[in-house]
Amino acid sequence: MANLTKKEVNALINLLDDPDETIYSAIKGKILDLGEKAIPMLEDAWESSISLLLQTRIENIIHRIQFDKVLESLAEWKQMESPDLLEGATLIARYQYPELDETKITEGIKQLYQDVWLEMNDQLTALEKVRVINHIFFDVHRFVGNTENYTAPENSYINKVLESKKGNPLSLAIIYLTLCQKLNISVYGVNLPQHFVMVYIDELIFASDNKEDNIMFYINPFSKGAIFSRREIDIFLNQLAIEPQKSFYMPCSNVEIIKRLIRNLITSYTNLDDRGKISDLKEILKTLNS
Repeated sequence: MANLTKKEVNALINLLDDPDETIYSAIKGKILDLGEKAIPMLEDAWESSISLLLQTRIENIIHRIQFDKVLESLAEWKQMESPDLLEGATLIARYQYPELDETKITEGIKQLYQDVWLEMNDQLTALEKVRVINHIFFDVHRFVGNTENYTAPENSYINKVLESKKGNPLSLAIIYLTLCQKLNISVYGVNLPQHFVMVYIDELIFASDNKEDNIMFYINPFSKGAIFSRREIDIFLNQLAIEPQKSFYMPCSNVEIIKRLIRNLITSYTNLDDRGKISDLKEILKTLNS
C-alpha cells in the first residue's frame, strides 16, 4: 500500500460511495492501511464532493486514522520508563482536537513556570513554596474550578483548560503537578474517590520505605490550593461511606492519572448520551489497561 501513487489513492477514495458494503469495507481497509498520509487526499475529496454518503464515509475514515494514531501513541507513552503527565494529557486532548497546536500548551505551561520560578528561592519552606504556586496559579493567572458546568468535557481537555482557565479537580491538578515537576517540588497526585487531590512529600526522606511517614500535607486543586491533613480525608471517606484504602492517601502514577482523566470524560459524554465518544474512550482506556 505504501507504494500506491497519489492517483491510485484518489481512485480508491472515489470508490468510497459504492453502495455495496463489501466493496466499501475492502476499500476502507486499504485506505486505513495508508494511515495519516491519506488524510490530505481524503480532505480534498471531501471538499470537492457533493455526495453526502461519500463525505460521511470520508469523515469516518479520517476519524479512525486519527483515533488509531492516538491509541498507538498512548500505548508507546505507557511503556516509557517515566511517562510524562503533560504528554499523556495532551494525547487525550488530541483525541478530541486532532489538529491541536501543542506549542500553545507548552507556551502556556512555560509562562506559568516562569512566573512561579521568579518568586521561588531555596530558603522557602514547603508550605511557603505551595503558597507561591497558589498565588501565581489561582490569583495571578486566575485558574478556577468550573463549578457552573462541572461535568462538561472541556474541563478534561488540557488545551481548553489552559485557554479558559477553568477545569475540574483533575485537570487543574495536572497543570499544577506539571509545574511542580518542572520546579523539582515533591508534589504528587492522589487518587481519592470522587475528588482528585495532591500530596506534598518530604523530599529529604522520600526514599524511605514507609512513604506514609513522609507526607507533609495535602493540597486541594479545586479550592485554590487549600492545604489540609490526612484527618480530613478520613472524614471525607466516612461521609461517602467508603472504606479507607492506602491508595487514597498515597501518590499515584501518571498512568493512573490519565486513566482517571479518561474515566472523567466517559462520565461527561455519558451525561450527554454521546455513545460514539463513550465507545472511543472505553477503547482508549482498554489500551492503557492492557
